[in-house]
Amino acid sequence: MTNRRQAITALAAASLAAPGMSWAQAAPTRIVVPFAAGGPIDVTARVLAEAVKGSLGTVIVENRPGAGGNIGVSAVAKAPADGLTLGIATTASHGINPWLFKQLPYDPAKDFAAITQMLRVPNVLVMNAETATRLNINTVADLIAYGKANPGKLNYGSGGNGSAGHLAGELFKNQAGIFAVHIPYNGGNPAQLGLLSGQVDFNFDNLATAAANIRSGKLKALAMTTRQRSSVMPDVPTVAATLPGFDIDTWWGLIAPAGTPAETVRKLNAAFNAALNSPDVKARFAQLLAEPAPSTPEQFDDFMKRERAKYERMVKLSGAQVD
Repeated sequence: MTNRRQAITALAAASLAAPGMSWAQAAPTRIVVPFAAGGPIDVTARVLAEAVKGSLGTVIVENRPGAGGNIGVSAVAKAPADGLTLGIATTASHGINPWLFKQLPYDPAKDFAAITQMLRVPNVLVMNAETATRLNINTVADLIAYGKANPGKLNYGSGGNGSAGHLAGELFKNQAGIFAVHIPYNGGNPAQLGLLSGQVDFNFDNLATAAANIRSGKLKALAMTTRQRSSVMPDVPTVAATLPGFDIDTWWGLIAPAGTPAETVRKLNAAFNAALNSPDVKARFAQLLAEPAPSTPEQFDDFMKRERAKYERMVKLSGAQVD
């Protein structure tokens, strides 16, 4: 294995140095997706893998799910820093998990080189439509007023303790000054089914997941959790319009092992940002209600630092702990 890695590293270096040779002539690039195949992170990674083949050559997507993304991300941290193994950093792996797990198999601040943010997907505060009608709740202000007038009567669901939906709910309760019972489910889909069946009153859900039920009238969208309104549903206001500073979304981006040469990072950034800015990729991402968010490596690294600081406070508010 050591000889093979050395050979691959030498080949990549030669392709960068030799005049007239394309970087695409190096060994195949691998993107490690820390979640199962078929989900939005996997889909977008495969869209980009196809989009960059002209500049990078063959790009293989490898799924390494488990432990909330920790297994796949850890594999990237331990890979050779030759630009041939990349990974996906997510809200969970680089924002939440550093505070949720007492011991991580990687250091999110030291073990990776940022390449570019890929996208952001707004989250949305949704209620069961029948519940909203019964309680006469049409706005975030209505929900807060009801919660204050009826302490302990509201509840909300999430995909589990420490999930993004759980942390958003705790931040909302803290800023709104209300109490609502948290009901954790075993995953996002069961949490949404709990909301649709009326078992819980409200959820903080990913817009891509909730959109179909919002449009069908089964769920009522009270507000977007991002600082600005979403272009997908521009009539839905933001939570921040009622609770200033409230700003949460779902994001992911590309990373490489720490120590990857700066020139290699620059070439990867250029290739993937060109793909993210292409009309075809934008159209494919729009189907997922996702907005491409190309950035410089420095911008993405700074963004992840801010996300870690934000979620440190949110995890402490929630009291969630996995191990």
